[in-house]
Amino acid sequence: MAAIQLSHLSHAWPGQAALFEIEHLSVEQGQHLFIQGPSGCGKSTLLSLLAGVQAVQTGSCCVLGHELAGMSAVERDRLRGERMGVIFQQFNLLAYLDVQANVLLPTKLFPSRAKAATLNWDSPLTQAKALANQLGLRETLWRQPVNQLSVGQQQRVAAVRALMGAPELVIADEPTSALDDAMQLEFLDLLLHTAETQHTSVIMVSHNARLASRFDQVFEMHAGGVA
Repeated sequence: MAAIQLSHLSHAWPGQAALFEIEHLSVEQGQHLFIQGPSGCGKSTLLSLLAGVQAVQTGSCCVLGHELAGMSAVERDRLRGERMGVIFQQFNLLAYLDVQANVLLPTKLFPSRAKAATLNWDSPLTQAKALANQLGLRETLWRQPVNQLSVGQQQRVAAVRALMGAPELVIADEPTSALDDAMQLEFLDLLLHTAETQHTSVIMVSHNARLASRFDQVFEMHAGGVA
């Protein structure tokens, strides 16, 4: 099964020409896709469509076997919560919660994620600690509020949260932008290796073309044109 399959997909803001037009794009389950292109070409908008945050306007956008164009906003939200993980550019962690509460949030909100974590790791907490260890997040930080962590530590918390419950797809929007080049490569290698152990596909946007070599496919987008 393809993780994503796009056909004749386009998106335009009201009163404007199409931001992008994608004739065809397919990523098999377990493979990783790197998306690059100049600012304003629609990379983040494409991720929003894949995650079901925005509605599909024209064309086909099939994610994890579901045609998003035929789904309501509630159905798209459920699909994202149950079967996807999202790493936002600004992480979107809940500052008033500690590390443990943040990473366990998907398993608290979605029973299917808790069930998967329990089935494969005995409990969500056991999986969270295993992921944290793989991603270099020390357990001594477990009870600290996330707003007391460094940017690199917050990034790892966001990655652990996204991978909880073995989602089939992780969507990452510039997750390494706040790190220097060496730390970007280190974090990305850890993220992709951890995803592979769960057979999770990763679709990531980044301006750093050096990261592209870590991915199975590279997709180039162009401002105001066909991707």
